[in-house]
Amino acid sequence: MKRKKCNTGVINIWIAGDIATIERNLREYCFDVGFCVTVTPTKYIYSGGQEDGVVVGIRNYPRFPKEQEVLMNQAISIGEELIKTASQWSCMIEGIEETVWLSRRPDDKGENG
Repeated sequence: MKRKKCNTGVINIWIAGDIATIERNLREYCFDVGFCVTVTPTKYIYSGGQEDGVVVGIRNYPRFPKEQEVLMNQAISIGEELIKTASQWSCMIEGIEETVWLSRRPDDKGENG
């Protein structure tokens, strides 16, 4: 039996939207770049309403290991694309040491504006 280890890398992308649309986009992305993710349905409940969505799971895979920073950059790219294709305003990317919130709302302020 062969064995291979790598540093643990765990990233979750939290985004609302239609699961079928998100899955279709992720299938295309994973096929194009050679990647693997999980998709778990979830429900967001907030003041004034609720919305269906998903948690996209990304893990460091010992067969094809990557540094956490590389995984986070890849997750940010995926999140930016999902915001557009799922017709959402924002998403949250949760890593081991940091959480990044992405927004395309014109009035939201961030590091670059």
